Amino acid sequence: MTLRCAVAPGPIAAVVADAVIAAGGSLVEAEDAEALVWTDPTGATELGTLLSTLPHVRWVQLPFAGVDRFAGMFADGRTWTSTKGAYSEPVAEHALALSLAGLRGLATRARATQWGPQGGTRLAGARVTILGGGGITEAFLRLVAPFGVDATVVRRHPAPVAGAARVVATGELHATLAGAKLVVVALALTPETAGIIGAAELERMDGDAWLVNVARGAHVVTDDLVAALRAGAIGGAALDVTEPEPLPAGHPLWDFDNCLITPHTANTWQMAEPLFAERVGANVARYQRRKPLLGLIDAELGY
Repeated sequence: MTLRCAVAPGPIAAVVADAVIAAGGSLVEAEDAEALVWTDPTGATELGTLLSTLPHVRWVQLPFAGVDRFAGMFADGRTWTSTKGAYSEPVAEHALALSLAGLRGLATRARATQWGPQGGTRLAGARVTILGGGGITEAFLRLVAPFGVDATVVRRHPAPVAGAARVVATGELHATLAGAKLVVVALALTPETAGIIGAAELERMDGDAWLVNVARGAHVVTDDLVAALRAGAIGGAALDVTEPEPLPAGHPLWDFDNCLITPHTANTWQMAEPLFAERVGANVARYQRRKPLLGLIDAELGY
């Protein structure tokens, strides 16, 4: 039977609409839909209001992998899916770019107006600690494999991750920090992972180590990071996400030569749109064939 699917809010992106139809679904208005593809990554209140009028919608597809803004909505009896795994490659590319830029001193050199001292650290053979064991970490490990890094993955359950020399539970995070040239944050934001990098963790990092965050700004205690940078306790920070976000003009993080900030561009909408459409099409096809959907959200875990 053809799945009746609505796409909201606003105008339907042609590529998403085409994906629904190509997968055998039909596009309908929300009041006639069995499934809803939600395209606004920040519109949790609007989505909740809409769903309160649509008890017949049984499946909701969210547009991004990070779904912390929608926390608390997943226990409503519906099936919820995110796009976790769909955007791993572009985010991992950005994490690698930030890593190399930090280690090679590009954050400082980009601000320079005169010739300066030589400096920089190689990624080849370096120890790397990665927080999170999902798709971004897997893609990042594939990208850094030619560098021969010694990678430790820290995750909730220490199941093996391809490309990692070792995988440890979150409780062992502190033991993985000393000696790591890179500490990469690439995990879901939950109450348990908020502030996972704070003063105690920054103190355990080496003086030339770089913190790279491509997950959520709230994973890092911003005031503690400012203090660590001001004291020269770590080599620097490369951040695609911040807390608060957007980072306001005049914030202390803008003042550090060894702090590189990009405005949450690891996965722009231009990059994401075709990947989102591909995920929507795959899940529409799977739903109609009664196969497990990709990116299923665990209501208890919140992602």
